[in-house]
Amino acid sequence: MPHETIFPANTETVVIGGGIVGVSTALALAQKSIPVVLCEKGRIAGEQSSRNWGWTRVMGRDLAEIPLGIESLRLWAGMDRMVAGNTGWRRCGIVYLCETERELAAQDHWLTLAREFQIDSRRLTPSETAHVLPGLANRFAGAIHTPGDGRAEPAQATQAIATAAERAGATVLTECAVRGVDQTGGRVTGVITERGRIACNQVVLAGGAWSRLLAGNTGIDLPSLLLLGSVMRTEPLSGLPETSAAGDRFAFRKRADGGYTIARRNGSISDITPDSFRQLRRFLPASIRGWRELRLRLGPRFLEEWRMKRRWTMDEVTPFEQIRVLDPTPSEAVLSEARAALIQAFPGFSAMREAERWGGMIDATPDTVPVISAVAKLPGLYIAAGFSGHGFGIGPGAGRLMADIVAGDTPIVDPSPYRIDRFH
Repeated sequence: MPHETIFPANTETVVIGGGIVGVSTALALAQKSIPVVLCEKGRIAGEQSSRNWGWTRVMGRDLAEIPLGIESLRLWAGMDRMVAGNTGWRRCGIVYLCETERELAAQDHWLTLAREFQIDSRRLTPSETAHVLPGLANRFAGAIHTPGDGRAEPAQATQAIATAAERAGATVLTECAVRGVDQTGGRVTGVITERGRIACNQVVLAGGAWSRLLAGNTGIDLPSLLLLGSVMRTEPLSGLPETSAAGDRFAFRKRADGGYTIARRNGSISDITPDSFRQLRRFLPASIRGWRELRLRLGPRFLEEWRMKRRWTMDEVTPFEQIRVLDPTPSEAVLSEARAALIQAFPGFSAMREAERWGGMIDATPDTVPVISAVAKLPGLYIAAGFSGHGFGIGPGAGRLMADIVAGDTPIVDPSPYRIDRFH
């Protein structure tokens, strides 16, 4: 869709990044009648916000994220009405399949901890699992099922929210990279874009995989590493589950076009880069805890990152202008594993015809919980990043929370778990 072409000289708040979190923040600010300009270096939903699985869930989340997940599901349920558009959202339910009693015990532990939030997750017996997921061939030990979880169409939903933000009064600029944050007297006074300066009092950095790089040039340490997710979609298939599901080596959801989005659960790849060594101490504990799921790889990204600028002045061309849309190559091995495991569990998928495959870069924090926070070091700067692969599902709630923090309103949920200073 065409976006605003008149370049604004000033506003109250600038949001950097046109992904699900950025557009949700812009919409929430505009609904509060706060003047806002969103700057996206490429196109709306060009990167991970159109490349994710499309799940909207509370099941299995870190306890710190559950309140935000609950509020996000509430927003998703009324999203089409709010944005006067079609996001593809459906309440389809999600199932986590467990092959062993040990896996079931781990899920039971989560269910016990999550009980205080009164979500509708429950354990399924093998026969109940087969009833919820028609076509299941494997005899799994059981599963957990959350009927209230859902799915949406990522690119379609993000674009619809951006359109609603414009309708509410926000200005959305695409192909407009922000080079840096302008400061006077130790606080934010504007941003410098490739097209010129926009004066403002607040800046929200919601740049996904690029957030750490821009924050670093501003003098802010944002801990995050990038992970490669690989996904594919099929042509339309019939007779297979409407409910989304994941086993140990696969995950799928029904698409609005009748096909399925398929990925390998626990299949993200962590490329070894110079930043891996810079942040080794922060990420080592998480790497040790999750070593069974860790896939390290040394490849071309090491040299690509080595050559990329980490510091620049405001009159220089930045990496954001050199790479408008981050489009990594998906892993053929990871997708082959997912396909084989899925067919073993659901033989009906053997008839699938692959329509497309893609890769996406996920920005992960050391504790896999996002940063949604003011930055004390630079008054007027806020960060909403590090969503660790959960951003699409909790994006609407994260945008509302970020807008509440910027506006000084009562927050939609307790923001303390998302403070950036927890890492410092």
